[in-house]
Amino acid sequence: MQFSTIASGSSGNCLYAANDDTHILIDAGISKKRIEQGLKSFGTEGTDIDALLVTHEHMDHIQGIGVWSRRYHVPIYGTRGTLEEIWRTKSLGKVDESLFHVIRPGETFQINDMTIHPFSIPHDARDPVSYQIETADARIGTVTDLGYFDEAIIDELKDCDLLYVEANYDLHMLEVGPYPYQLKRRIAGNYGHLCNEMSGQLVGRLLNERLQQVILGHLSKENNFPELALRAVQNELERDFSVTKEALHISVAPRDEARALITL
Repeated sequence: MQFSTIASGSSGNCLYAANDDTHILIDAGISKKRIEQGLKSFGTEGTDIDALLVTHEHMDHIQGIGVWSRRYHVPIYGTRGTLEEIWRTKSLGKVDESLFHVIRPGETFQINDMTIHPFSIPHDARDPVSYQIETADARIGTVTDLGYFDEAIIDELKDCDLLYVEANYDLHMLEVGPYPYQLKRRIAGNYGHLCNEMSGQLVGRLLNERLQQVILGHLSKENNFPELALRAVQNELERDFSVTKEALHISVAPRDEARALITL
């Protein structure tokens, strides 16, 4: 299986996973043109995409769905609450309701030879989920936009070969930054986002013999830096889990461009 990020950050998110027979996107929070450019860098076209999985209805995850769906007529998978909110978002334009496929947290479904397992996450959206993706040869866990993690989330993400994990903000930068107080509370609350240190703790709980790579994503442009996130996560792993930075490959997803494909 192959995996990459096309965009990752507070201003737009789009992930890509594929094998020989199946190509999927997770979220379309950027323009159709940028998604197409990312796919082209992988040697893939928009017509190759078999499905679009949606995590939740916030605009940095759906703003490209309208144009994308009208151009490619790709099936759109999401929880009932998420799909209803997409339908009500007038700025997306007309989205063909026949493309919608309702999923339920905890119930796996198939897209060709990929097994997709959606699971609930604590975030201030209607019915948000993240996804674990599995094929015969690999398992990928993705999780962003969550205010905290618990044993249920750890159980959903265990035994993965690759993890894509949120490291949204540095707590000090958020506290002293320009955001209004209520927004700061929302970001740092139980239905907001993971800070760098919490991301490191989550990765530590998910260490296993299969794990090859960790990608940190959904970094805030205003409240984080890639180097800061990487160092904080590595420090958490070294201090609490005795994992040195040489022992596990950890990288940060680019905000505005596709990263190179990872093959598992």
